[in-house]
Amino acid sequence: MTRPLLTFFYIVEPPQYEIFACTLLASIRTHFDPSKVAAVGYCPEHRFDELHPATLRAHEMMGAEVRPMKTESMWDSPYPHGNKIIAALQPRNTEFSAFVDSDVMFLRANDPLNLIRDGHVSCSAAASMPWGNYESWEKIYSVFDMPVPDERISLMRAGGSVVPYFSAGLVVFPEDGGPERQRFPEVWYDTARTLDREDWLPKRRPYLDQMTLPIAIRRAGLSWNILPEEQHYILGGRLRGLPLPKDRSIFTAHYRNVRVLKETGLFKVGQRMLKRETGVRHLRKLQADPASLTETRDK
Repeated sequence: MTRPLLTFFYIVEPPQYEIFACTLLASIRTHFDPSKVAAVGYCPEHRFDELHPATLRAHEMMGAEVRPMKTESMWDSPYPHGNKIIAALQPRNTEFSAFVDSDVMFLRANDPLNLIRDGHVSCSAAASMPWGNYESWEKIYSVFDMPVPDERISLMRAGGSVVPYFSAGLVVFPEDGGPERQRFPEVWYDTARTLDREDWLPKRRPYLDQMTLPIAIRRAGLSWNILPEEQHYILGGRLRGLPLPKDRSIFTAHYRNVRVLKETGLFKVGQRMLKRETGVRHLRKLQADPASLTETRDK
């Protein structure tokens, strides 16, 4: 069997994020060729026994698994929001990996070639940057003895012309660090831990992953590949209460919470994909109704 090109990975943590994660996985299996992509969820090891049995069963049915990862003592003080960086550190056996926030859903047929690029980390512009300005970037880059990039980008929702700043909700990177550099996740983790110790930056949490993403990309000897908005369409904020645009092909929606999911009509879309892949619309029924475990998939 041909090795998949890309592994999607995400956080599976009880109670809410294990439900989101299973819907995300169903959307991956619905819209990507399974021979091209693998999928794995990561749960903090000290919470693994709290996972609902249906979560593990759903992953098994969809050809994925949930793996424990050590998160305690990985930061100077507890930082659950940094679990995505810890998950990125874990070993995977594909050429590329893509971290995806659990509150994301793929909406149409896609190909990993639309997300990957050799020598690059693919990510989208952040929606906004509420924690600082250009002077903040000057101080942050100086921590690493690096100049602020000359390039400017427009934020997805706030617009403007700003120092490159990216969302960490979808981050696609090469797994091989190469003979002269570390794996990108190792550099990202080191960068985040270093900046986390800069007490002059009071708003570094929970933005630490996004603050350090462009710096880590450059420190790893890579470049950024800015994904089109259609590949990571961030909902909420200024778009709150609005449906998805009908004049654009949105491949990926980052819905953030259940309220936004329902407002955009995506709640039922997620249920249909879960039913297609597991036979049930509501995850808990996999545990409550043993017969559903052998139910023929509704394809």
